[in-house]
Amino acid sequence: MFKGITTAIRARARKPKMLGLRQSATALAVVLALASWSDPGIAQTAGNAGATVQTLYTSLLATMRSGSVLGGSGRYTQLAPVIRANFDLPFMARLAFGAGWASLSPTQQQQVTESYGRYMSAVYADRFDSYHGQKLEVTGQRQDPYGVIVTSTIIKADGSPVEVDYLMRSDGGRWLIGDIYLDGTISEVATHRSEFAAILQRDGYDGLIAALDRKSEMLTNTARAD
Repeated sequence: MFKGITTAIRARARKPKMLGLRQSATALAVVLALASWSDPGIAQTAGNAGATVQTLYTSLLATMRSGSVLGGSGRYTQLAPVIRANFDLPFMARLAFGAGWASLSPTQQQQVTESYGRYMSAVYADRFDSYHGQKLEVTGQRQDPYGVIVTSTIIKADGSPVEVDYLMRSDGGRWLIGDIYLDGTISEVATHRSEFAAILQRDGYDGLIAALDRKSEMLTNTARAD
């Protein structure tokens, strides 16, 4: 049902699909969404926004090196606190949910954020499951109207590079990841927004929560069988 950017980072057809990638979802869609949610004070000195991505990459590499021993549930347990600490999950969840966010109660908004956080943690536990010489390198950063863009390159096991950029947002002096762009164009949050819209239209709020939780469990359970 779900397919994200996994195939571009590691082509492993036997892995379960992530929330069904629609190729038309590009960075433009999320930029339009960001314009609605942007903080006027967010464009500020970049500081060391890249340190957040480097912290993520250090944790990912450590998890990958122990990936087969940890299994899917172990990788999830190890990465979930890292995702919560370094991703702006409330921001990402509300953009992914779309225009109906304001109609949700605070309790519902919190539930979506928590389910989205579990889903992202499961995705990363599945996506970065083993180490075969891959390199995860922060290459630079630049100011952006909505924060800071941190650029990076993931060198796959076969030596081929994948450009992965991060939109960083300031939160009380910390820089948190607000979106991920594959090859500088495909926005992960915009992709989720498109996918969630279809689920919400078909199954409503409860259906989206169930789909996210079901997929999170499937990713970690499937990986555990590696």
